[in-house]
Amino acid sequence: MPNTALLRRASALAVMIAMPGLALAQAPQKAPTPAANTPAANTPAAAPAAAPSADSVVASVNGKPITQGDLAIAADDPALSLPGVDEAQKKNLLVDYMVDLRVGAQAAESAKIGDTPEFKRKLAYFRDKLLLDDYLEQEAKRAVTPEAEHAIYDQTVKLMKPEEEVHARHILVDNEAEAKKIAARIKGGEDFAKVAAEASKDPGSKTEGGDLGWFTKERMVPDFANAAFAMKPGQVSDPIKTQFGWHVIKVEEKRTKPQPTFDELKEQIDQHLIRKAQQDMILKLRSEAKIERTDAPPAAQPESEPKKP
Repeated sequence: MPNTALLRRASALAVMIAMPGLALAQAPQKAPTPAANTPAANTPAAAPAAAPSADSVVASVNGKPITQGDLAIAADDPALSLPGVDEAQKKNLLVDYMVDLRVGAQAAESAKIGDTPEFKRKLAYFRDKLLLDDYLEQEAKRAVTPEAEHAIYDQTVKLMKPEEEVHARHILVDNEAEAKKIAARIKGGEDFAKVAAEASKDPGSKTEGGDLGWFTKERMVPDFANAAFAMKPGQVSDPIKTQFGWHVIKVEEKRTKPQPTFDELKEQIDQHLIRKAQQDMILKLRSEAKIERTDAPPAAQPESEPKKP
């Protein structure tokens, strides 16, 4: 019998079949340029049309309307995501999907699918889930305010300890003898970036002249980090051995790591506020509700000690 899951799969297949044609349909068409002093050239641009209301009817199935609001709900369904499809084509696909959905749902009603106990349990479950999802979303909107965001940000940066950072370059080779020759070349006046591009075995930094960017001490292996953080800006190291090979290091700059800006942390702060608000709300609701578990096993009874003769 038809059901929503089958209709979704069928509609998804219809979208996939339609996609090759969509690629051609989406090819930009160059509009002809109106000649000067023609009516088209002198007519002012029309004002953008007002957005249709949620109650606007876009189709009907056996007399039952499908509205713009119905399409908006369908468009929010992750299963119906249509990236790369323009709005007009997306609307047509969604209308087709809603028509298939209504046709199938009406057939299912005629077949009394909605009267079965299993369907009623599913309907109750998804109704509860939708109610909770919307309730949690409202709580999230209330939780994320500029005052709450900045309070968390101020508290976070206050707890951050100052960290030293180094901006350095390195050249990685296989053995100490080769590293000594490279160190001598650099200290003799050759350009570090040029020698790194020529000789370094590190594919990640070789094309950047050995540049490792800014890093804190814990981001590097101990032998490398200890050497780099002990050096002064402009200094070139003697060969340093790590598990990766032999390094020649040049420190470019040193600084105290700047604190992250509010904008850099905003997304993390918002997620923290949302999770905390929703968790607190659920815990509060649980504490106020009368909850009885009937599936829990009976508590184990303590074993009595055997009687002594």
